Amino acid sequence: MQMRSSRVLKKLRSGQVASCIKINLADPRVVEIAAMCGFDCVWLDMEHVPTDWQTIENQIRAAKIHDCDAMVRVARGSYSSHIQPLEADASGIMVPHVMSLEDAKKVVWQTRFYPVGRRAVDGGNADGAYCMVDFQEYIKTANEQRFVVVQIEDPEPLNELEAICELPGIDMIFFGPGDFSQGIGTPGKWDNPLIAQTRKRIAEVANKKGKFAGTVGGVGNLQELIDMGYRFVSAGADVVGLSTYFNPIVAAFNKSSQPQTQSQSIYGKDK
Repeated sequence: MQMRSSRVLKKLRSGQVASCIKINLADPRVVEIAAMCGFDCVWLDMEHVPTDWQTIENQIRAAKIHDCDAMVRVARGSYSSHIQPLEADASGIMVPHVMSLEDAKKVVWQTRFYPVGRRAVDGGNADGAYCMVDFQEYIKTANEQRFVVVQIEDPEPLNELEAICELPGIDMIFFGPGDFSQGIGTPGKWDNPLIAQTRKRIAEVANKKGKFAGTVGGVGNLQELIDMGYRFVSAGADVVGLSTYFNPIVAAFNKSSQPQTQSQSIYGKDK
């Protein structure tokens, strides 16, 4: 019995770009549709979305059916919050608001097995095939085929960015422009030049230090981000997709279903 390999890591390690979409809705069928459409990864959120652990586990299963990775953004808390998605067989976790080198070191310590860190061992869950994966193979494969992402979305860690990018056990540095815009005092002002400068710097430093660079984007700026050095881009979200689909339909109804006047009756003449 072997652990599942990561589709994202396979693409990134071969120099390709990995696609991702954020899933906010709880129904595993949403994940399955995204996986069937061909995304390399779905981003499941436990920082902002009230999703329980059983739902996360079912969403991960829905992704795996179609060889799609699941990355779970964890809630900042105890080490259990960090490793439970991995034990449910998520291919990766993303830790938000990493604020310093010491903070990043703690993430590695909690999420990587020996010799990189001291992640608590169980093996009796989905990732270890419920104890059917050999113990040594489990430790080795988990360190090699599961990715750890740290989010840089505040100005505070930028002074230690190079040192963070040098840490063994971290695979990806992920730039979050939304909270970063708030951290620099201009929330939602995307034209602040510091956002563009930081996005570019994170990609440059990550690549120089042998890490993958990730961020959010869209179809409109995807090529620009790839040219900048980003190889993992989360483009879009299920909730945005639904509203984009629903709004024109409602608008069409609002336009075509106005009350008819007497002269606009179905008989084509006044009654």
